[in-house]
Parts: sequence; C-alpha cells; structure tokens
Amino acid sequence: MHAQESKDLIVVTVLGVDRPGIVAGITSVLASFNVNIEDISQTVLRNLFAMILIADMSKATCTLRELREKLEAKAKELGVEVFVQHMNIFRAMHRI
Repeated sequence: MHAQESKDLIVVTVLGVDRPGIVAGITSVLASFNVNIEDISQTVLRNLFAMILIADMSKATCTLRELREKLEAKAKELGVEVFVQHMNIFRAMHRI
C-alpha cells in the first residue's frame, strides 16, 4: 500500500473578510485534533480572504463530523465561512 492510499484526506475551504487570526484560528483547531495539514494556499483580494487546505485525518483524534462542528464554531467566532469535505466527496462533486 502506498503512503498516499493510507491517508484520509479532507478539503477545508475558508472565505470571508480579511482580518488577523483567520489562519491561526482554523489551523489551531486542526492541530488540536492531530489533523495534519498536507497543503495550504491562501490569498487576499480586495480585503476578501480565501484559503483552501488539504489535510490528513488518518491520525485524527476526532471524527469528520466533530471536526466540522468545531471548525464551524471557530469560523463563526472569526466571522468567516468554512466548508469541510472528505476528499472523495470533493472529487466526486467536481468531476467533469
């Protein structure tokens, strides 16, 4: 089995008005549940913050549902929107 196959990847997307602490707030939730960030990209366009990251939940100490709930609570606190999807669902939804 390849290392990639043993990973349990998720896609996290964050959108909102830019302000300090968004990246720290979202990534601290991931770290608190031992979710490893595999790749991350963020940009700010005319004060609109957008971030997408891919993370591995194979060693997570929570379920995807629990993580989604915690991230949604943190996003509400930060004043942004967060979307959390399992990589398989994300790929199926964006298949052409």
